[in-house]
Amino acid sequence: MGDGFIFIEIVIFAMIAAFLVYRLRSVLGRRDNDEPRRSNPYAPTPTDRAAPHGDNVIPMPGRDRGIADVPPPPAPGEPESLAATLARIAAADRMFEEKNFLQGARAAFTMIVGAFAAGDTATLRPLLADPVYDSFAAAIRQRQQAGQTLETTIHRIVDADVTAARLDGRTVAVTVTFISEQTGVTRDASGAVVDGDPKAVETVTDIWTFTRDIRSNDPNWLLSETVFAD
Repeated sequence: MGDGFIFIEIVIFAMIAAFLVYRLRSVLGRRDNDEPRRSNPYAPTPTDRAAPHGDNVIPMPGRDRGIADVPPPPAPGEPESLAATLARIAAADRMFEEKNFLQGARAAFTMIVGAFAAGDTATLRPLLADPVYDSFAAAIRQRQQAGQTLETTIHRIVDADVTAARLDGRTVAVTVTFISEQTGVTRDASGAVVDGDPKAVETVTDIWTFTRDIRSNDPNWLLSETVFAD
């Protein structure tokens, strides 16, 4: 008799536990494997992707089209406007939208400049193409070997515009010209200033090119070229 009651109690407790687990799952929800994760500022946010077409949704041009719908490039020798090139890129890459791209580029600019000044190669590695990373890492090593430190403050980004673009096969390259107000100072091991002025705010123009393989599952863009314009 006692064993029978114990068995019934076990069954009842098991049913209660199963019910509680079901209720928790329905309230808290689950994370699916295909939920977007952002590992990089270039990666599009979930809102950058195509939204379901509802009554109040305006579909973005090219958002629902694949690589087969890419307009052909101009004939050899014929110039192509920047707007036309960006339209071809948007048709080829459903995740590309100029406004969102520039927002990510601004964030990346601040992050990369700060990481370079701090000598943070771990942060730089996933954001830079190999040649750019090698150049940045070499400059950081040289600075460290000289016992110097770099202090860079971006007071504000005055402007950031897409100034060039190209679609070469499966590779997209977009060039952004950044105009920013910065203070840059290099100090030696004793803290003395060896370059720059800690009280001066300079207007700096940087021309950066970001690239991405549109056939890749990786949505991230890499900084592949930098030009400092005086």
